[in-house]
Amino acid sequence: MKYLLIIFDGMADEPLAELDGKTPMQVAGKPYMDDLASKSKIGAANTTPDGMPPGSDVTNMGILGYDPKKYYTGRGAIEAASLEIPMEASDAAFRTNLVSTDGQKMIDSSAGHVTNEEARELIALIDSKLSTQFIKFYPGISYRHIMIWRGGSADVHCTAPYKFHGESFKDYYPEGDGDTKLISMIEDSYELLDGHPINSRRRDEGKLPANMIWLWGESTMPNMPSFASLFGVTGAVIAAVDLIKGLGRMAGLKVIHVPGATGYVDTDYLAKGRYTVNALDESDFVWVHVEAADEAGHESDIDKKIE
Repeated sequence: MKYLLIIFDGMADEPLAELDGKTPMQVAGKPYMDDLASKSKIGAANTTPDGMPPGSDVTNMGILGYDPKKYYTGRGAIEAASLEIPMEASDAAFRTNLVSTDGQKMIDSSAGHVTNEEARELIALIDSKLSTQFIKFYPGISYRHIMIWRGGSADVHCTAPYKFHGESFKDYYPEGDGDTKLISMIEDSYELLDGHPINSRRRDEGKLPANMIWLWGESTMPNMPSFASLFGVTGAVIAAVDLIKGLGRMAGLKVIHVPGATGYVDTDYLAKGRYTVNALDESDFVWVHVEAADEAGHESDIDKKIE
């Protein structure tokens, strides 16, 4: 028996006045999905346990078969696993977004989808200036990066930057153990990045700058059993974003890299399809994650979600 789990992250939505009371899914042209649905069993499930935040981290962990109330410790450590960053039980991991700000308000939590090349240079600067014996920054993909605090505390409340677009980011500064250090790094990053040549060029090109970091997703490393030990099948994961790759790696799934997979609307869907078919030849279970609709939702971009 072969199993294929395809997750279109963020695809669901509410009926929207801009779409005459329809959802983006109702408006989108999707003949193949419609045909498949007409031949399938359709159901609904609550993928977020009561009392837990309905984010991609919690819900994907639950869909994969791991109880988030038992295994979820936060987002940062999951993404650190994707980058194969070693962590001890005493370490804390933080998701590190490159963001766009005017110095007062959060403009865009994805920094205008800064390129990988630009992001690597900016994070390298942050690492060279803000790292210590215990703190280090690691580059990821586009605006998504990681900070590891050796011996640091995850007992601090940090807010995801996409939750307060257009608002004063100082109202959402971290609160708890180590918050002074975290706030200092956020503020220092603005001084380092705002006038950087990369951001000067991006502004000249009409793009948003990647002119500050935002630390959130505080977590320690969870201890998860392998997918094979739980369900008795081998498996693989195909995804663009580190969160999903990290969950797969912690579950013992084979993480398959697909050239052209970006985690955005410009991703190479055909390539992901080809790699999925090949993966099913080798594995009993393949988990395919598509991120584009989730990104469009965070941007409040209806057209991109429909696309």
